[in-house]
Amino acid sequence: MANHSQFTFQDASSPIMEELMQFHDHTLMVALAICTLVLYILTSVLTGKLTSNTADAQAIELIWTILPAAVLITLALPSLRILYMMDEINEPALTLKAIGHQWYWSYEYTDFKNLTFDSYMTPTTDLPLGHFRLLEVDHRVIVPTESTIRVIVTADDVLHSWAVPSLGVKTDAIPGRLNQTSFLANRTGIFYGQCSEICGANHSFMPIVVESVPLANFENWSSLLSS
Repeated sequence: MANHSQFTFQDASSPIMEELMQFHDHTLMVALAICTLVLYILTSVLTGKLTSNTADAQAIELIWTILPAAVLITLALPSLRILYMMDEINEPALTLKAIGHQWYWSYEYTDFKNLTFDSYMTPTTDLPLGHFRLLEVDHRVIVPTESTIRVIVTADDVLHSWAVPSLGVKTDAIPGRLNQTSFLANRTGIFYGQCSEICGANHSFMPIVVESVPLANFENWSSLLSS
């Protein structure tokens, strides 16, 4: 959950989000090095003695050709690694289907017989004390901790997007198409997200709440709802 005036990412709650934050920091360090080099060269040009000897410039041409290529490689390799990690889904323990509507989400636990429900935003007038306005829902998505969860995302009417920042998940919900993603919550907690695709007048009022609980608690919850 983000704090007031927070400028950084939310605390990572999945291995993918940890990788994304490390790549973000790595990219910032590369950008800082480039800015420092450009500032040094600019300062040297402004304060140094001017020269017009540009006839023999093979060395500098070689440097400004190879150096940007090396920088791009240092950014591309870890980026491609994370992209493949995000696309890989190995033996999920649970499959969840999320269906976007105007303006609420429907969820189906496809591994269970009768475990489906709709999730609406809790109105401010009905909000319990201590809960978050515009982020709390009447039915949360309950998942077991430290288990790979496959999420199949689609929409019933217009474009939506199922996004939970602290889990490193953001997948478009497109009518007539099934997109899939996965996450693994490495700690118990409640993780908040929102629809991240403008989908109409009430786009801001279809939040997502994922609650990660121990496996025994999830089994008790699922047996109660599916019975």
